[in-house]
Amino acid sequence: MSDQPRRALVASPTPPAQAAARDLADADDWVPFEDADLVVALGGDGFMLQTLHAMLARRRPAVPVFGMNLGTVGFLMNDWRHHGLSERLLRAKPFRISPLAATVTGNDGRVHQLPAINEVSLLRETRQTAKLEVTVNDRVVMPELACDGILVATPAGSTAYNLSAQGPILPLGSALLALTPISPFRPRRWRGAILPDKAQISLRVLNPAKRPVSAVADHNEVRDVARVDISVDRARALTLLFDPEHALDDRITMEQFIA
Repeated sequence: MSDQPRRALVASPTPPAQAAARDLADADDWVPFEDADLVVALGGDGFMLQTLHAMLARRRPAVPVFGMNLGTVGFLMNDWRHHGLSERLLRAKPFRISPLAATVTGNDGRVHQLPAINEVSLLRETRQTAKLEVTVNDRVVMPELACDGILVATPAGSTAYNLSAQGPILPLGSALLALTPISPFRPRRWRGAILPDKAQISLRVLNPAKRPVSAVADHNEVRDVARVDISVDRARALTLLFDPEHALDDRITMEQFIA
């Protein structure tokens, strides 16, 4: 009986990823996604996030994912190469990431549980500025923040929306979270905070009827929210596999020096 893990092959619907999937079709005895012990994902960073979210939705525990870049930036992906996949998988180094868990309470009282790998964002829904109360570890640290929104980003997501919102880049393995305002109006000079990843963060919408706010966990949105509670979900850690030369942590560090 072989000790080789059962592998699933998944690909984004883009032509390059579909062509690559056809190239690899005979490279292994692929199994369905639900039955796999290891997943090979072809696409870009967006498709990798989609694959990881599908992993969180599985009934089985999460399994490692080895991505190959057929998208644009490919932060979370390895280089695409047709040959030598089995050897690369044997040499690959694991990197574990823990998603955020967001408990979103709507104005109607309904509660939604949403995972996020990159970030959880609160965004104003209309032209009215959002007004939010910010609480960290049961302590109100900002009674009223007037802004377009606010986000909580993981180290893996700190180079995504968080960076575009002028948030800090967090080194992988830093055990930190970025709390970053989006176009803050009052306090005008507040540029956010860096928090330990053990922090419990609560964001309450002030006057939600007049100033409606939506919550977005990666790509999942809930509109008209009253409150969002955010923490790291260590029980649902995900594993990414990288070629030894990929050096994801070095790539993220070097983003700080790109003009």
